[in-house]
Amino acid sequence: MVYVVEMDVNIPETWSDEKLADVIAREKECSQKWQNSGKWKYLWRVAGKFSNISVLEVESPEELHQIISSLPLFPYMTIKVTSVCKHPNALRETIL
Repeated sequence: MVYVVEMDVNIPETWSDEKLADVIAREKECSQKWQNSGKWKYLWRVAGKFSNISVLEVESPEELHQIISSLPLFPYMTIKVTSVCKHPNALRETIL
């Protein structure tokens, strides 16, 4: 199953610079672990925002939730998930 996931991050204003740096470092480590696994196919920054658009290919909605909820910034995200599949008019089998 392929999903397009839009994540908007809302960092609490009360966080210190040290806490923010720590959480961002852990977020990077976690997201790169999933990218290296092959399940997180693409990760794009949305210009001008603390947001990203990602493409993940997983076995189930439960696995998608496991991956997203493992992110340290998960509690501070607004997330939109869209399930996608190959369009019958597409020239290529897949972009992945």
